[in-house]
Amino acid sequence: MSHDNTLPWVLLRGLTRETRHWGDFAAHLRALQPGAPVIALDLPGNGALHAQRSPASVPAMAAHCRAALQALGVAPPYRVLAMSLGAMVAVAWAHAQPRELAAAVLINTSLRPFGAFHQRLRPSQYATLLRLVLTDPDAAEWERSILALTSRRRFGAAERDAMLGAWTAWRRECPVSRANALRQLLAAARFRAPKPRPPVPLLVLASERDALVDPHCSRRLAQAWALPIAEHPTAGHDLPLDDGPWVARHVERFVCTLKAP
Repeated sequence: MSHDNTLPWVLLRGLTRETRHWGDFAAHLRALQPGAPVIALDLPGNGALHAQRSPASVPAMAAHCRAALQALGVAPPYRVLAMSLGAMVAVAWAHAQPRELAAAVLINTSLRPFGAFHQRLRPSQYATLLRLVLTDPDAAEWERSILALTSRRRFGAAERDAMLGAWTAWRRECPVSRANALRQLLAAARFRAPKPRPPVPLLVLASERDALVDPHCSRRLAQAWALPIAEHPTAGHDLPLDDGPWVARHVERFVCTLKAP
């Protein structure tokens, strides 16, 4: 029996980012998986939940996601597509409640013990990240810095200005507090993946030109857990932003390899 293509996709973003930052990626996923609901969740402290306190642990973030879906009346099993910090949440979820996940796609994540500290967060970016978190610049400067850190895509001037304008408006509407940003950083730094591979089908996607996280982290994860991996040759850390159709195609191929129990 083939994999159930009507199972919901749950999308999880990374550090301080919110559901609206998926942009048009959800549309690409829906086009290839038209029978599956696509549900983007904010982690506490971000987006619509910006007034909440961010948990200081990744397993607590996973517990929040489970409760949020239950409150929405969406029953498991789920398929999760997550990037960066969100992918850590997906791994914690797969380890704690493997029966709830039919599959997970992990994008540009950096899990201990599959990467050294200087690979999990490139030293060349320490100064920028500390400046953003500790000095709390205005929303426009923050978003310009985030785009420079996370994207390698060449946007036209008009498209870039429109996107940054939207991101800036979202940050002003739903500001992430300095304390919440620091708690999310702490949670990511403290999280250690379990040594045994979670009993959930997993796909690893990585960007060769990621300026934030060394793709070696994804390679070591895939090697240690014997997972399929695909690497984009030109994209930056925000792979769904830089090439959403590429991500959706690899997700579709992955789903086609799965078999329902």
